Amino acid sequence: MTENTSPTPPTTTRVAPAPGTTGTTRRVALVTGASRGLGRSTALHLARAGVDVVGTYLDARDAADSFVEQARAAGSRAVALRLDVADSSSFPAFAAQLPHVLRERFGRDTIDALVNNAGTALHEPFATTSEEQFTRIVDVHLKAPFFLTQALLPVIADGARIVNVSTGLVRITMPGSAAYAAAKGAVEVLTRYQAQELGARGIRVNVVAPGAVATDFSGGVVRDDPQVAEMVRSVTALGRLAGPDDIGAAIALLLADGFGWASGATIELTGGQRL
Repeated sequence: MTENTSPTPPTTTRVAPAPGTTGTTRRVALVTGASRGLGRSTALHLARAGVDVVGTYLDARDAADSFVEQARAAGSRAVALRLDVADSSSFPAFAAQLPHVLRERFGRDTIDALVNNAGTALHEPFATTSEEQFTRIVDVHLKAPFFLTQALLPVIADGARIVNVSTGLVRITMPGSAAYAAAKGAVEVLTRYQAQELGARGIRVNVVAPGAVATDFSGGVVRDDPQVAEMVRSVTALGRLAGPDDIGAAIALLLADGFGWASGATIELTGGQRL
């Protein structure tokens, strides 16, 4: 995902509650970066499971509208909100706005799940990574799940689930990924602390670490470059590329009741990459 650091406040289209849903208690999930890739797949799997979804997007309004349309077709009372996860100064305003959207759209003022997914790629050797590049990666991949989750604590219901998205590059190394993988490694540590400190409220916090996935992330290199795709297949036990639904479906399962005893766990979703 391409992020920016503009201070534009989050906006949304005001939408009346869907007919016949007033007073109905349904689960509500917030998924960052829901307009594309893994976030979109996660949000749509949740929608098909009967969850109402708030998805965030940055600039791709058309893609966000398309996501909302698909989610509503699946039965979810979905809505899209703009959020720049690279701009932590915008988080308090977003958190203050969210309860109003929840009451207006869903008849409640808390969420049952949060998926910290939105992100951007960086391919730069360690020796030439600039401080500006490093700071940007940390803003998007570490500060966002730290301070956005913090800002949303009053809106997150007791007993809720949180999933942070990491990467298989924390376990395996690939030249050019030092800053990205370091930030994601910090997210895995953060997840354990969030699980410990939020456990008294019954909030479960886990992290998923996908391997290479065929999406448009990082310029679509895994999806579109035959040499890269073949290399990934050759080191993956299941012998194929992952698609967005391999990850989105798994995250949706993590947020379901059957995974209620998992907290502080790192779950690799790599198909057995480089075992």
